[in-house]
Amino acid sequence: MVEKTHKLMFIRLTLSRLKRLAQVVFLLSAFLTSASARAESIRLVTDEETELFLAEILQPIYKAAGIRFYRNSVFIVEDNSLNAFVGDGNNMFVHTGTIMNADNYNQLSGVLAHETGHIQGGHILRQKMKLQGLQQASLASLVAAGVLGAVTGRADVGMAILMGTSSSAIYNMTAYQVQEERSADEAAVQLLAKTRQSPAGMRDFMKKIQQQNVMSGIDENSYFRTHPITAERVAFLSNAAEKSPFKVDMLKQKRFEMIQAKLRGFLEAPEKVLRRYPLKDVSAPARYARSIAYFKQLETAAALKELDSLIAEAPKNPFFYELKGQIYTENGQIAEARAAYQKAYDLLPYSALFQLNLAQIMLEDSPSPADVQKIINLLNKSLIQRPDTYAWLFLSRAYGLKNDEAYANYAAAEFSLRIGELDVAERQAGEARKYKMPRQLELKLQDLENRLKELQKIRRQQMQQ
Repeated sequence: MVEKTHKLMFIRLTLSRLKRLAQVVFLLSAFLTSASARAESIRLVTDEETELFLAEILQPIYKAAGIRFYRNSVFIVEDNSLNAFVGDGNNMFVHTGTIMNADNYNQLSGVLAHETGHIQGGHILRQKMKLQGLQQASLASLVAAGVLGAVTGRADVGMAILMGTSSSAIYNMTAYQVQEERSADEAAVQLLAKTRQSPAGMRDFMKKIQQQNVMSGIDENSYFRTHPITAERVAFLSNAAEKSPFKVDMLKQKRFEMIQAKLRGFLEAPEKVLRRYPLKDVSAPARYARSIAYFKQLETAAALKELDSLIAEAPKNPFFYELKGQIYTENGQIAEARAAYQKAYDLLPYSALFQLNLAQIMLEDSPSPADVQKIINLLNKSLIQRPDTYAWLFLSRAYGLKNDEAYANYAAAEFSLRIGELDVAERQAGEARKYKMPRQLELKLQDLENRLKELQKIRRQQMQQ
């Protein structure tokens, strides 16, 4: 669902697209090829509800560690394994398996605090320095151009993925030193205490990983391989947990269970979801998961029935309306989808994804001139917060409806650049030049043309080798 920004988008980094972009931008060294192979298998999950929850956990932990936190620095990787890692720029990558298999949010907090401990201890920086042959200057120019947004829908994600997978690959090759693990544990205990959380979750998560590996009979868990667990570490955390006065926040735990239910609903087979959450289970998480499972089975009426029961109990939950908007959209009920997305946006107007969702559905609903201007405003606000590649495509369409050919062609050129179609982007930029434009747009267009020249130069160099 790359081109649709509805509830839970899955973004696949295919090898062919990655290679095509790589040829345009930088030389592939032996190590970068390895990193790219890892990136090939990465699927990112984009979900506002889950990202907000992760940000709510991470922000105070980062603050306690003296690390600057950015809302768009949290990435959710679709992977059933228990793992999390930090990439370039302190970007945090969390596997869905970690979220779905944690017994409570405190276990998830423990994992994230431990990873933050590695940042605080300088472990990440030392490992990054071991990246031999990685063309960081080229990667920086890549990010500036936003070309990797072609793969992910966000111009910033491509860099984060490559750097994140590169760092992760290093850890897989070298493994963490036990000393560093202990140091990260000690830092995590302090960070959790500063944020009024117990380290019991981190201890229990370690035990869960150990149990899984014992049961499997092989050391196959990725987190286990990169984070060797010793009896000394478990004993240290057990002692710290016994001394901690902090308990699990039950209100936050309920939200966590809703997020788990949502992820299971989208990521697991409907049959498995319905077995896990049978009809006799009338809890909110169960109904949430079933509504998604029914939606995937094309049982629209059943999906909406479960969802409406949730809305009746929590009419100010924006994520229920967002899901309702997706259901209506996939069912071709544009007017109903627009109303649902509008409600979600009204409840959470600062969400870049909600802005994008509403703008996209309004484009499909025969927009009036007033609607067109609203669409443009929504997309421009969305791009400030979250540089989504497809927002440029929608923006081009909106400006076209407004008969603003200069802006329409400029936006189209930005989109084409981000999907790696440099020649098309040049033609569209040239078309924009044919029209009178304000000074602000002229400066933006000049910046785009400069990025295009740089990328074309790099592409020619690649072709000559």
